[in-house]
Amino acid sequence: MKLAPWEYLFTAFNSRNFHDLFHPTWIAALVFLVVLVVLYNVRTRQLRRHPPYLELYEWLLWTGVITFGLLLIYAVFVFDFIFVLATIVIGCAVFVWIRFVRFPPILATYETKLARERYLSRLKYARPEATIRSKTSKRPRRRR
Repeated sequence: MKLAPWEYLFTAFNSRNFHDLFHPTWIAALVFLVVLVVLYNVRTRQLRRHPPYLELYEWLLWTGVITFGLLLIYAVFVFDFIFVLATIVIGCAVFVWIRFVRFPPILATYETKLARERYLSRLKYARPEATIRSKTSKRPRRRR
């Protein structure tokens, strides 16, 4: 360290100035971006009938695309380190907010709705008579 810690914030983020952070940062951003897109595709196919979960994964996808895409752009175009640090902090905060603040009430409400539907469905078919078709009344057929 040749500079004071706060002076590194306004230093260009490249492999010469940040030789121990530069390559791990852009490689991790690229890996996380690929993993996030694959995870989104797999989970949305599995949960296609559950809209709140689809919305959760869409929020996570776009947050990740923005955060990790910006980190890759910062690495390619050599922005100051303050932008990299701010993007990492804000991106992680948004991920945590989405997963632990925004969606738990929505998912809890949806789970309650599914439980109610399962209960009513079970109640409807609890009696054997509910699954047996009733006989139609026997009327004499009209001849033509």
